[in-house]
Amino acid sequence: MGFKRFDRELARKRKHRSIRKKITGTPERPRLVVFRSNKNIYAQLVDDTQQRTLTGISSLNKDLRAEIQKAKSKTEVAFIVGKAIAEKAKQLKIEKVVFDRAGYLYHGRVKALAEGAREGGLKF
Repeated sequence: MGFKRFDRELARKRKHRSIRKKITGTPERPRLVVFRSNKNIYAQLVDDTQQRTLTGISSLNKDLRAEIQKAKSKTEVAFIVGKAIAEKAKQLKIEKVVFDRAGYLYHGRVKALAEGAREGGLKF
């Protein structure tokens, strides 16, 4: 049983490597990277030219705790995190990003985070 999880993770990492060959973040248009664990979801804005993370947010963030406790599902939490990353991007005067789903299917929580970021004002 443990091997199936390992194979799935390897497949995701292989897909992510393939995606990363085509996608790069710049200072004007950083890469919005998503990481999804079983309990939480994380989002980061990355500038690949300087190899640094501009900002990041997750469902563990203390500023979002009140909103997250009201959410009924992990998908709603992902939507809230998407809106929050869009607000942080606006503070950094970033409007356009490149979305990096990190090998995950564009479905469920990953899609909800993207929709939240779009509603927050990010364009990709």
